[in-house]
Amino acid sequence: MAAPIDQGPPPTDDRAAQQEIKPEKIAPVTEEKGTRVERAPDENVRDRRRPKGVDVVRELGDRVILQFNNQTFVESNDAPRMTRGARNVYYEDLSGDRTREIVERDNGVQIVTIRNRYGDVIQRSRIAPDGREYVLSYVDERHYEDDSDWRDPGDDLPPMRLTIPREEYILDSEDVEDPDDYYTFLEQPPVEKVQRLYSIDEVKRSARVRDIARRVDLDTLNFEFGSASISDTEVQKLEGVATAMEKLLKKNPAETFLIEGHTDAVGTPEANLALSDRRAESVAEALTNAFGIPPENLTTQGYGEEYLKVNTSAPNRENRRVGIRRITSLVAPVASNN
Repeated sequence: MAAPIDQGPPPTDDRAAQQEIKPEKIAPVTEEKGTRVERAPDENVRDRRRPKGVDVVRELGDRVILQFNNQTFVESNDAPRMTRGARNVYYEDLSGDRTREIVERDNGVQIVTIRNRYGDVIQRSRIAPDGREYVLSYVDERHYEDDSDWRDPGDDLPPMRLTIPREEYILDSEDVEDPDDYYTFLEQPPVEKVQRLYSIDEVKRSARVRDIARRVDLDTLNFEFGSASISDTEVQKLEGVATAMEKLLKKNPAETFLIEGHTDAVGTPEANLALSDRRAESVAEALTNAFGIPPENLTTQGYGEEYLKVNTSAPNRENRRVGIRRITSLVAPVASNN
């Protein structure tokens, strides 16, 4: 573990947060010539290849519970969200066992995603009808060269040292008096400098890396016990945060928001992981269907009962919640989209 270092005050903006990152020349997501393939690679999340040491614990519907490094987490497939309503979707094989997915929308926008051999997203861009490419996520593939390299990149970081009050780090939606508070909070940069760009999957798998980004706790959004569905009344509670996302996307169309699902501690840990993942997905679907937030700007992950807000093994509504972080400066080079 690295020794604690004094990082000084939190960065003042996303660009300052990425000062430690040496600019790389990022090749256009379409630059490499690919070979067209007939079917989607790893259409079923159960069939994915995985690094050595990763064990499948259980399959729950379209979710797979995996274990590695004494960690248990849930994996799902975001393709249905990304491709719904698309005019055309096709796939290409690239060198090094990578694949490229091209989603063409009716408005002329293309979403192009490159995944490595394990299905991790290593590059995703939105290409506007005028050909302009917005880099939504990019990670240097050298971090993935080792077969067994599903490791926690947070192990390379010193312990977290938070120097700001809790309310500047976590926004509880029950404390929000003005909907503009969501925008003011979400536009804030990370609370420490970002050492390198991470893949979206690395951020999902590493609590230490996620904690660099501030979090909105949607504790006013209610899920019924054991349920992932959101009623129309509950969907309306997302309006404030959806408006904030919309404003942020007007400024930078390449923003990425991580939606984290949580459960209470009733039931098995594996079932709770799957349930929390479906809760996160339900919120992403609602943000897209009801408020028009593009699916490619949203990524989801369930954490089950691991991070209880109220430490109880009894049913608890506060623990059945969803959190949102703006992780753009962790996963994309900010300068390339400004």
